[in-house]
Amino acid sequence: MTTRREFITGTSLGVAGLGLAAALPGGLAALHPDARRRAEGTGLIYDPRCLEHVVPPSSSGAPRPEIAERVVRIMEVLGERGIRADMTPLAANADPMPSIAAHHTPEHVASIRRIPVTGPLAELAVAGALGAVDAVSRGEVRNAFCAVRPPGHHANNTGAEEGFCYYSNAAITARYIQSLGYEKVLIIDWDYHHGNATQNAFYDDPSVLFYSTHNWMDYPETGDPGLMGEGDGHGANINVHLECGSPDAAMLSAWDEKLEPAVVDFDPDFVIVSAGFDSRRDDLLGCFDVTDDAFRRMTRSAMDFADSCCDGRLVSLLEGGYNVEGLALATAAHVETLLEG
Repeated sequence: MTTRREFITGTSLGVAGLGLAAALPGGLAALHPDARRRAEGTGLIYDPRCLEHVVPPSSSGAPRPEIAERVVRIMEVLGERGIRADMTPLAANADPMPSIAAHHTPEHVASIRRIPVTGPLAELAVAGALGAVDAVSRGEVRNAFCAVRPPGHHANNTGAEEGFCYYSNAAITARYIQSLGYEKVLIIDWDYHHGNATQNAFYDDPSVLFYSTHNWMDYPETGDPGLMGEGDGHGANINVHLECGSPDAAMLSAWDEKLEPAVVDFDPDFVIVSAGFDSRRDDLLGCFDVTDDAFRRMTRSAMDFADSCCDGRLVSLLEGGYNVEGLALATAAHVETLLEG
C-alpha cells in the first residue's frame, strides 16, 4: 500500500497556535488535488443495548461513575444540536469474537463471557468499533464516532473488569485494521487516565504508534514518559504526563512538540482516537482544566493527520468521561469537528 506524507514543515503554527488546519486554506487536505473525491461524512455507531451494562459497585459498596446516563446524554445533545441527523448510522461487525480471541487469552475471554449482561455487551462494544472500521475502509464514510460502552483501554488479560474495561477495544481494532491490509496504525489516546492495556499490546511493535496524554500519578499509575517502547518498537510509544490542573495550552503544546513530529515520521495508514473526555475540566475522576475548544483543535489535528497520510481514515472510540453534562458537550465538540470533513 502506498501512503502519502506531505506535512508542512517550518511554517505550521501547530494545534496550539491557530491549528494545523489553519496553516493552509482548507487544511492539510488541500495539498492533495484528489481530496474532494474521497469518502465523505461521519458515521455513528450506537446501540441502545449498551445502556443495560452496569459496572459493579466498588469494594466499599459505593456506586461507580461509568453509568448509562453518560451515553444517554451524549445522544441527547447530539440530537438537540442537529448533529446526529447529519451522521450516517453504521452497523456493527457481525462477528467480533475472532478479533477478540486473537488479542486476549482464552482464559480472559471465557471469564468475561461468563459475566451476565455485561459479557455480551463488551463484545458488542468491540463489534461496533470493527463495524466503524469496515465502513471507513469501504469508503462509505470518511470517519466515524463510536458511542460505545464499556470502554476498553485498561483491559489486559486478568479475566475481570479493569478500570471499567473488559476488552481492549482500541488494541483489538488496530489489529483488525491491519488484518484488512493497512500496515501502520496511529492510536491517539487523550483520556485523563493512561491507556495501559493499549501500551502493553504494542510496546515492542513498530507498526503501531501509540500516543497518550494523561496524569501518570493517577490510576492506573502507568504511563512513565521514559517508557518509549522496546526492541523494534522503541520510539513508537509516546507517553506525556500532564500535571493536575493542566490547561488547554499544556495539552495542545504536547501535540505540537511530541505527536506531530512522530506522525510525520510514522506516516500511518489509519488513525484511531481513544476519545476519553475525563480529561475535560470538572470531571469526576480527572483534574485537568481542558476545555471543549481543545477537543475541537485536537480533533481537527487528528483529521489533518489522517487527511495527509491516509485519505482521512479515522475511527474514534468513546473511552472515559464521568461528568455527564461535560462529557456530552465535549463529545459534541468532537463530533461537530469530525463532520466538517
